[in-house]
Amino acid sequence: MLRLLFLLLLTLPAGLRAQSLTLLLRDSTSRQPLIGASVHVPGTGVGGTTDASGRLILTPTPAIGTRLRVAALGYRPRTVLAPAAGSPALTLLLVPSAAAMEEVVVTATRTNSRIEDQPERIEVLGEEEMREEGGIKPGNIAGLLGDIAGTQIQPTSPTTGNADLRLQGLPGQYAQILRDGLPLYGGFAGSFGLLAIPPLDLRQVEIQKGSNSTLYGGGAIAGLVNLVSKTPTLGTPQYTATVNQTTLAETNLTGFAAARGRRWGYSFFGGLTRQQDVDVDGDGFADVPRVRSLTVHPRLFYYPSGHSQLAAGYTGTFENRRGGDQQVLRGNPDPATGHAYFVDNTSRRHTLDAVYTNDSLGRGRLTLKGVVANFGRDVQTNTVDFTATQTTYYTEASYLRGLGPRHTLVLGLNANGEQLTAADRPTPLLSPYRYGTLGAFAQDDWHPTPRLDVQAGLRLDHHNQYGTFPLPRLAVLYKLTDALTARLNGGLGYRVPVPYVNSLDERDYPQIQPLRGLTAETSQGLTGDLNYQRRFLDFDDEGEPLVISLNQSFFYTQLQNPLVLPDGTGGSGPYLPGSGPASWQNAAAPIVTQGLETYLRLRLDETELYLGYVFTDARRQYDAVNPHVPLAARHKFAAVAMAEITDNFGGGLEASYTGQQYLSDGSTTPGYPIFAALLRYRLGPWTLVLNAENLLDYRQTRRERVVLPPFGNPVFRELWAPVEGRVVNLSLNWRFGATGF
Repeated sequence: MLRLLFLLLLTLPAGLRAQSLTLLLRDSTSRQPLIGASVHVPGTGVGGTTDASGRLILTPTPAIGTRLRVAALGYRPRTVLAPAAGSPALTLLLVPSAAAMEEVVVTATRTNSRIEDQPERIEVLGEEEMREEGGIKPGNIAGLLGDIAGTQIQPTSPTTGNADLRLQGLPGQYAQILRDGLPLYGGFAGSFGLLAIPPLDLRQVEIQKGSNSTLYGGGAIAGLVNLVSKTPTLGTPQYTATVNQTTLAETNLTGFAAARGRRWGYSFFGGLTRQQDVDVDGDGFADVPRVRSLTVHPRLFYYPSGHSQLAAGYTGTFENRRGGDQQVLRGNPDPATGHAYFVDNTSRRHTLDAVYTNDSLGRGRLTLKGVVANFGRDVQTNTVDFTATQTTYYTEASYLRGLGPRHTLVLGLNANGEQLTAADRPTPLLSPYRYGTLGAFAQDDWHPTPRLDVQAGLRLDHHNQYGTFPLPRLAVLYKLTDALTARLNGGLGYRVPVPYVNSLDERDYPQIQPLRGLTAETSQGLTGDLNYQRRFLDFDDEGEPLVISLNQSFFYTQLQNPLVLPDGTGGSGPYLPGSGPASWQNAAAPIVTQGLETYLRLRLDETELYLGYVFTDARRQYDAVNPHVPLAARHKFAAVAMAEITDNFGGGLEASYTGQQYLSDGSTTPGYPIFAALLRYRLGPWTLVLNAENLLDYRQTRRERVVLPPFGNPVFRELWAPVEGRVVNLSLNWRFGATGF
């Protein structure tokens, strides 16, 4: 009898048997299967997760038109309607979403901790921001950093396009630039540093404002910026290429590839930039220099075990920048009529680095890292001709271990050095030097209660010429509620004198005299903030949370023994080219910068609104006549709005206002706005971006002439606003990934 019933069931029409729905979930860009993705019917217990092939079978088939919620970690969720019973397998593509990845891990803290657990305030620009910037400005990250309210990208040269990164009102030499936790840029080698780092090569950028010398030694008085490189992922190769063209005759070609097996992996970045010189304001001098640049960055990864890794890499940057009189640049100099000025910078930067980590050594993590960099720069103008080479090295051994449930201890030793040598050229440089520093540091992260975190650190550095520097630091985090957090961070810092800084005109270099009778600059810094963050779940029909973040912070820095380069008249203005030899001096009174920073961020899925405001009061107490630090904007406002209109189409608007700045002579500049707009279209692995910067075409040269006579050896006004004007770019990006490596 049972056999008869079984045979009857087999012969029933297919429409009368229980049917199933097969779903296949894929990455919209790479078409890789999504493992562990979920599909469920909201408000019911019906659903499941995908297997290793990205497949899920729902049995029985939901009624036609039933809403199915589809979600995967790191992807934008979507809602689809169930098809009719008996339909073929349904393939669903999910779009990657940086906003869906809530956990952000920062590396510059040495503990690789979550950002919300850090007692000091850290701002992170993640991979989504790197991807956006790669479609806007593929050649460098200067514009990306300038979009943040608390930072200021200050142009320093109208002929070479050089720029400084200012934090908390201090000039660029007081901010430390790291690459994967290794100091690389500074002194003579700091020139054009930010202008040679492409965003496509980076996973994220970490910005820590305030004194951080305890972590990485001298230089991080105003803060530090850590550039974190991309790394390969096991079984998921990455291939990306971008081509970009701007209305200012700039062409960029960049490419990135990475893959990893169980034992070996690699990554490779290559980028080309070709920029033609452009005279935007028609005064006969280039406002945008001619640039020819090549950057290569190969890295090799070895994984001897599941708990250890060795990464070794090389970075080569080769660049030529040429600016000046347009007639000279076109090959028709005429000194008799004043057409003689040009400046030609040719630079070569070679960097070798290696990092070894072992997470299973005595229940702790051992990290060994080292880098050596060689930077050579040839400079020619119609009045000077010099060459110099700066060699920098940094080595470090550190050990991290948890001591019970409440303490995490980091101990470390490091040695670093810097040497500047000048070639025997017609115009010699007068200030070569050789520096060496030995340092030891310790840091304890203490968690006495679930709501209180205390981070205490101490570094002791011994410099071969400027002595010993003890650098204590203390940071405290207290969670007032689940949504409201208070932080306070204070520490000491120092910076040893170097003869050449980024803001100097190339013609000034041969006039800088040897460093004599100087002491190191030292600092005391304090920052604090209140941070409110709350998630409102199921805010919209798609079940997306609305995330609100509100932050109010303050900062205070006192810089003792600040180095100044007198203008030759006994004042404190900038050294004027051609006014004779110049010597750095320690000022008798400090520089004090203080201010407030506020930002509000709203995020709903891929829609985001950011509003930021910074007030900065930066004063030179050694100058009673002109006490304000030049070119430190007292007010800066920034706003960004980004939205994904459909799965394929999105856009954004940016606006900023830079307020009044003081010049070296005590005069003030007007405030000015900058607006930008972006449109983006994605189709599979392709992304097309149309972007417009400085829509109102605001330029300093609209208000005053920047180049002043004598034009054969001109004097340049201090730059307080853009000179390149409006620029529109169109970029095409291709991303691809596949399994099986």
